[in-house]
Amino acid sequence: MTISKDLWKWTREPAEFKIDDDRIEIVTAPHTDLWQRTYYHFRNDNAPVLQISTADKFFSFTVKTEFHSKRRFDQCGVVMYLDSENWLKASIEYENESFQHLGSVVTNMGYSDWATTEVSADIKSMWYRLSRREDDFCIESSEDGARFKQMRVCHMHKAVGEIQFGIYACSPEDSSFKAIFTNMEKGECKWLAHNGQQPDNP
Repeated sequence: MTISKDLWKWTREPAEFKIDDDRIEIVTAPHTDLWQRTYYHFRNDNAPVLQISTADKFFSFTVKTEFHSKRRFDQCGVVMYLDSENWLKASIEYENESFQHLGSVVTNMGYSDWATTEVSADIKSMWYRLSRREDDFCIESSEDGARFKQMRVCHMHKAVGEIQFGIYACSPEDSSFKAIFTNMEKGECKWLAHNGQQPDNP
């Protein structure tokens, strides 16, 4: 199903944005980011996050992003933000004129990780699909919106009952760019139950 614009709720509303049922635009502010502790030792929790709530234990959310990033770490993508110390995100982060990082961050109990792969700096659009199976999640990406490739499977300790998920955009350095989100849909879970090895007996 498509998502009505009335369902979206901000965590940290940006100064410049536009929300329609089929298109959302966010203009980032400089020095905005999501990160907790690991490696850099700093904590940054000021990126604008736009989400809807659901108690559904099994679903998939897809979104197409288009972006005109130009400075290091400029990023926009899919997010599930529960609170400042428990969230996940996936995006392309601009690095330089040669390459960018397609990656994901999972933050559990106040510590972030970052898993990435290098992609061309010419890429200015990417689809994401976030799928939930109770308190486990799968993040996928696609260049054409048809063939999705797995980026990450993870567990979120605080994803119990109702959660929030949606989109975000930010510019950790002294930068600003426009992020455009379209084709936003929530539907049945595309991440199928594992049909291989059976779980170990308790």
